[in-house]
Amino acid sequence: MKKFLYMALAACVFLSFFSMPAHAQKERAEARHENMVLSAVARYNERDIDSAVSILKEVVADDPQNDGAWYYLGQCAIAKNDPETAEQCYRMASEIDPSNFWYRYRLARLYAVTSRAELTVDMYEKLLEDFPKKSDLYFDLVELYGSQQEYDKALETLKEIETVFGMTESIAVYRFNLLRMLNRQEEAFQSLQDYNKEYSSPFILATLADYEMAMYNDSTALAYYDEALELAPDYSPALLGKAEALRMTRRYEEYFNVLDKYIVTEDTPAGAKGDYLMAVVQRTDPKFVSTFQPQLDTVMNKVLKVHPKDSILLHAAAVYYYSTDRMDQAKKHFKANLEAWPESFAAAATYVEFLMYAQEWEDLSREGRKAFERFPKETAFLEMASMGDYNLEEYDKVLDLCQKVLEVAPRDSSKTLRAWSTMGDIYHQLGDDKKAYKAYDKALKINPDYVYVLNNYAYYLSVEGKKLKKAYSMSKKAIEAEPDNATYLDTFGWILYLQGKALEAKPFFKHAMLYGGKDSVVIMDHYAEVLFVLKEYDLALVYWNLALQKNKGEIEGLEEKVKQRRQEMKK
Repeated sequence: MKKFLYMALAACVFLSFFSMPAHAQKERAEARHENMVLSAVARYNERDIDSAVSILKEVVADDPQNDGAWYYLGQCAIAKNDPETAEQCYRMASEIDPSNFWYRYRLARLYAVTSRAELTVDMYEKLLEDFPKKSDLYFDLVELYGSQQEYDKALETLKEIETVFGMTESIAVYRFNLLRMLNRQEEAFQSLQDYNKEYSSPFILATLADYEMAMYNDSTALAYYDEALELAPDYSPALLGKAEALRMTRRYEEYFNVLDKYIVTEDTPAGAKGDYLMAVVQRTDPKFVSTFQPQLDTVMNKVLKVHPKDSILLHAAAVYYYSTDRMDQAKKHFKANLEAWPESFAAAATYVEFLMYAQEWEDLSREGRKAFERFPKETAFLEMASMGDYNLEEYDKVLDLCQKVLEVAPRDSSKTLRAWSTMGDIYHQLGDDKKAYKAYDKALKINPDYVYVLNNYAYYLSVEGKKLKKAYSMSKKAIEAEPDNATYLDTFGWILYLQGKALEAKPFFKHAMLYGGKDSVVIMDHYAEVLFVLKEYDLALVYWNLALQKNKGEIEGLEEKVKQRRQEMKK
């Protein structure tokens, strides 16, 4: 009985559906599809793109003329970085309902981002025909024409904008820039002047002033800047432009008065102020910085009161004090920048680098390690710390840091190369040449052409008088790579001398003298020895005398040796 009742009820439902009028059935299906699209949009907004696509595909399978479903399938394709599918979907939506602005606009933007300029322009032009009141379309089209260097068309479009919407500041600026691109400079300038006669604008006035400055019309530029500042006393582009005009015309007292106003304006981004002050410090005549140091000190103090923790400004102040040889102040600001931004790699790097240049070895050793703790992948901080340790003659610590680099970056050939190279140098310093040569061998296994190691390894072997053939081979590679390096030439020449080839050695020493060899006591001593063996005694004494003048303990017993050589020469 129950089964029969269920079947009867089902039959009633079935009959009632098919007894509906056709239009009612259609309305019911459309309502269901509409609800499904709304559900898909909700999924899309929740970034559940796959669920949205699944629902929308079901809709278009049942109703291929559902423009909304096609449009949102396009949106989902964009979210999945599938521009080809997006294009098909947008095109379907546009064909179904060509009166919908957004369908066609999305298709036009897709053409733009996929660098199909002709299709983009064509779509925009058709959109403008159908939607002439959409102001954004005009400006987009102007930019498109500009990107294709169709500046005349861009100017024509600007005229249309002006006709439909009236003159605006943005139209005036667009026209000015387009005319300049067409190299119609006088007309460009005149267009801004014409605008300025009817509409006062700080931006336009400052632009006119900048243009006049570029044309070296300083007085006219200053007049425009003053007019802009009458309208907006804190307008930073006009303040900065006026300051620069005064600096360029050497009206320094007025310059600093205007600069003071610029740096304390709170609406101006701190970064812009920092960039300008950096340019003043680094690109102006050093005499300007030294002459007006008190005024620049005041500027730095004032701007940091307004922006006490801005990284660009703290860095600019630090560079300023460093450039004026006030290391304590420079250090203070580099450190303040790091303390304000402890997670900034740049702040840490500049502080550590400063300590290196300032030769503050203890701080360099400590801060390099601290920086590495914050940035454990940046082994350069360990290398900087090891430089501090080296200069403190704490060689065991240098070796420990090199070992740390090998542990942290075992597959980074550039880092391991430097680590093994440094270890070789340190072991040699400690008098353990066996370990030094093993370290050098490790380095050359990584890079057989690393000239620094090739030279050092060869030179230390020559000092010991061992494996001179191996030393010769390595040194030869070094001078072939860097034929004007005086140190490498000295090594090669000295090895030839030790092999009894003084005549062959001479031209390498002679070449070294042309590229800085006269600055080295060791190189001049070696050259003198070669000349002595060749019995060119007068020239040998010239170089020994030069070496004696420069010797500051680099060669022990040099004076006694030269005396002995004089006796042998009977001079």
